[in-house]
This record gives sequence, C-alpha cells and structure tokens, in this order.
Amino acid sequence: MILIDTGPLVALIDKGQGDVHIRCVEAYQQLTGSLLTTWPCFTEAMYFLSELRGWSGQSVLWQFLDRKVLHLHYANEVECYRIKVLMEKYQDIPMDLADASLVSAAENCNLRRIFTLDSDFYIYRLYDKDAFEVLP
Repeated sequence: MILIDTGPLVALIDKGQGDVHIRCVEAYQQLTGSLLTTWPCFTEAMYFLSELRGWSGQSVLWQFLDRKVLHLHYANEVECYRIKVLMEKYQDIPMDLADASLVSAAENCNLRRIFTLDSDFYIYRLYDKDAFEVLP
C-alpha cells in the first residue's frame, strides 16, 4: 500500500493540471498495490475537484473508492494526538492537518512510500527520524 496526498489525487483526475497531470498518471501506472489516503486529504481533494470540475471530478474520486484502488485511513484517538504533536513540531514549515494526518497514518500503518507533489515530505520524518520515500 502507498500513501497518496491531495495533489496527486487531484492531478490524476484533472487533465487541466497539464504536465503535472501527465507526470502523475505516468507515475500511477508504474505503481503496484492500492493507494491509502486520509479523510483530511480526501476532503481537500473533494474541495479542489469541486472548484475545478464540479461533480464530474468529485464523482471520479468516489469511483476510486468504489473500485478499491483508493482506501481511507481513519485516525483513532492516539493518532489524533500525534497529528497535533506533529503540527506543533513542524509549525515553522507550517504543517497542515492533511500532511500531519498522512505522517501519522504512515507511522500507524508502517508505510514509507508516499505519492505527493509536496516537497515538505522530504523534510518530515517518520517517528521523528526516518525519511519518506517520495514518489513520483
């Protein structure tokens, strides 16, 4: 399973993203296994797709879930606390809720690979020490 951030979720669906769309589609075609995201990222992607493509874009994102190529991670109470700790630790970047939820999910699910367009994931550390493997 590979974590996926908001940016690639939107870019995979919205051809208007130009070169970013093409790069994300090419990277996605090389991936093996399912994708995992968090509710904050899913919510952001729904918002951006609504602004860019309306229901047609949002519908495609729902289809990713229906086809089980995308799964949602649900944070428990311990993870919610970890999200808060991460946001405080990286406040100078700053780390938003979606990014913190992905780092927490990665730690909880023991994942290192993340499909993201966000260069901050080169800075964030798992368990405060291990680097992510950033794709594409």
